Amino acid sequence: MTSFSTTPGDDRLDPAGSTVAGERRRLLDLAYRMLGSLAEAEDVVQETYARWYALSRWEREAVASPGGWLTRVAGRVCLDVLRSARVRRERYVGEWVPEPLPAHTEWTGGAGGGGTADPADRITLDESVGMAFLVVLEAMTPAERVAFVLHDVFRYPFPEVARIVGRTPAACRQLASSARRRLDAARTPPPSTAQRARAVRDFKQAWEAGDIPALIGLLDPGAVAVGDGGGHATATLRPIEGAEHVARFFAGRTRPGRLAIRECTVNGQPGLAAHMDGTVLAVYAFDIADDRIRRIWAVLNPQKLKLWKAS
Repeated sequence: MTSFSTTPGDDRLDPAGSTVAGERRRLLDLAYRMLGSLAEAEDVVQETYARWYALSRWEREAVASPGGWLTRVAGRVCLDVLRSARVRRERYVGEWVPEPLPAHTEWTGGAGGGGTADPADRITLDESVGMAFLVVLEAMTPAERVAFVLHDVFRYPFPEVARIVGRTPAACRQLASSARRRLDAARTPPPSTAQRARAVRDFKQAWEAGDIPALIGLLDPGAVAVGDGGGHATATLRPIEGAEHVARFFAGRTRPGRLAIRECTVNGQPGLAAHMDGTVLAVYAFDIADDRIRRIWAVLNPQKLKLWKAS
């Protein structure tokens, strides 16, 4: 994908050009949280800039806050994408999981390998890009998701959110409140990074050993594993539920000498990547509470793994 950039000539014609170009990371941050897909977020930012530069010079000069204008446009484009995505995902093969973000050490430099900036440089990695957070956002209505992300994550006032969502400030306040209740219901006291890393490392070792009792001991009794193959890779079409079922599933898929499993960072948190012959085949994200693994998200769809490289 070709990213938008301005040139010195653009700035001479457009005094706000450097300010506008500097909004790119914030817009990408916002769009990824709204959509759960870096590829779609890039498209939204590209479309937003295209609309800005489609304005005449006089129209651009009349915009009091270029950053605010870009945010409104990006928010509206995201809302349209979310509405169409709900229809597309009804036809998606199996479960849909947000696109996992690699750390800079996992970054290929783009699908073609020729890029230089990695997602960690472009997306601010915090709780709001954690896989558990994004999965809850995915269950919201498009309006709820946009209102919540804009207000609670990016601190936009409700009157401004209302202009983007196309509802009254009071209605947007209710949307954000509903979204907040969904997140609060799913939240548990977060373990430390060290606790997360230890749980993931122990899971990896038990998985590689095919040790079912050890795996069961690491999993919450109600643990759920979700696979996303998108019809492009073999994955379970429905979630696997229960610690024993999840443990047996993973133990039955150990391929010593062929499949290499390594610890990595997924959306800023400890996770695993499985690779074979120099290709990443799956990325695993975990939701952990009270030193037990509650959720495992396995992304096997190669279209969502283009940014990942095998170390």
